Amino acid sequence: MHISHSVEDNNLKRLLSFSVAVIKNRCGDFTIDGEKETDKLATELVFERSRYAYNDAVEFFEDNFLSDLTSLGIALIPETTTTTTTTSGGG
Repeated sequence: MHISHSVEDNNLKRLLSFSVAVIKNRCGDFTIDGEKETDKLATELVFERSRYAYNDAVEFFEDNFLSDLTSLGIALIPETTTTTTTTSGGG
């Protein structure tokens, strides 16, 4: 998107905020201006989804970016720690 005027600023901000919400809901939490690879991929997906929405083609976004959405979702799965406790039998 190359937009050189400010007439559509509010619409573009709305599209970007909707796209952030959709990507976070679909993939997990990220920081839009973060430095991690997942943040950069998520930001790219936000821009791409916004571009699709701006051009009234958002229904094609998920099909065209399915691989990236899946990769981001897997990368954003929080790591869990497993704690194993053992008890000694008293007997």
